[in-house]
Amino acid sequence: MPARSHNAAHAAIILLAAGESSRMGQPKQLLPWRGVPLLAYQIREAQATSAGAVIVVLGSDAATLRPIAEREAEAGRTRIVVNRRYRQGKTTSIVAGLRALEQTPAAVMLLAVDQPRPRAVLERLLDRHAAGGHLISVPAHRSRHGHPPIFDTSLIPDLLRITEAGQGIREVIERHRDALREIEIDNPVVLTNLNRPQDYRAAYAAFGQPPPHGALSGPAPGSN
Repeated sequence: MPARSHNAAHAAIILLAAGESSRMGQPKQLLPWRGVPLLAYQIREAQATSAGAVIVVLGSDAATLRPIAEREAEAGRTRIVVNRRYRQGKTTSIVAGLRALEQTPAAVMLLAVDQPRPRAVLERLLDRHAAGGHLISVPAHRSRHGHPPIFDTSLIPDLLRITEAGQGIREVIERHRDALREIEIDNPVVLTNLNRPQDYRAAYAAFGQPPPHGALSGPAPGSN
């Protein structure tokens, strides 16, 4: 079995924000979430973790979204890349994000912009993945698998070869199914996907409303 690394601070988060949002009918990246555009929220939460690098992958509407990402990005830690091949599928954005890494991380978290996750959830996943020395980790809530997945550095070559025809990261997960480990999260937000307007409305009511005036933006209750 491939050797595993154990330092969460050397992990990388790749934020996939290149999609066309065809089922939503408007750019998901701009949907309000806890008082800011969803893209800004996701960048802030990723940067609030111990991850050593954050890669933001844009594509559709990049000219509109890039200024938002640049305002949020931490110098020296967060990079913004534009995937010109985004119409060819999410796999091209994953590969673009991996290729943008300046150093090889201990692990890679693949976080989709339409799957908003508070920093406490992201940090717990990174910490548990590193502490357990897992090859692949996925969050689970009441025995249901959620997102985002985390992959050990030894699987980066496999991830760089994924294609839409090969079912993307599912192919890598299936190839190493015996090494996949669940990390239990006591927060149903890990099951949230904002695919359609009704998904967004339900998720916003449950998790996405702005914090009370003067309060810091943070995780929803039960986010451990």
